[in-house]
Amino acid sequence: MKRACVFFADGTEECEALLTVDILRRAGVEVVTASVNGSRSILSSHNVRLDTDALAEDIDGADFDLVVLPGGMPGTTNLAQCPAVKAACLAAAADPDKWVAAICAAPSALAGFGLLEGKRATVWPGFKDQMAGAVLVDEPVVEDGNILTGWGLGASIPFSLRLAARLCGQETAEKIRAAIGYPYGF
Repeated sequence: MKRACVFFADGTEECEALLTVDILRRAGVEVVTASVNGSRSILSSHNVRLDTDALAEDIDGADFDLVVLPGGMPGTTNLAQCPAVKAACLAAAADPDKWVAAICAAPSALAGFGLLEGKRATVWPGFKDQMAGAVLVDEPVVEDGNILTGWGLGASIPFSLRLAARLCGQETAEKIRAAIGYPYGF
């Protein structure tokens, strides 16, 4: 069974985070949510209280096939400042059989970790100036090597379906797309 870790922080955009968790779990991926707050509870960017499965400092990035950073503010800043998140992203990016994904503002954290140098990526428009080294592309979802980025909340479904396809196969992702009534490609 494939495994994914989705990191949460105070200020995480809850829809980006939870849509990813939901779609990956529908695909049969074991998803662990991990808080960077030192507490399993987080308060999302729109004041939704959420409980996570684990603490970021207890996560070993080598245990996962995918590491995901949802956007939101100040969630992205909180994720970018967490050594455990950086370590997990660097470990996954170094293994061509693993994936690193970020959506909305969170690709800026990947850029800060040095993971987007010369890579095609997308980001929420207000964070383009924080994408040093990346080749910016105006598309909802952009894949380059084993790094996948999404533009924002509106791209959460195709972003998550693409991750499901990469981990579990195109057929699985297509079944989920049909089951949730998403009429577009991904």
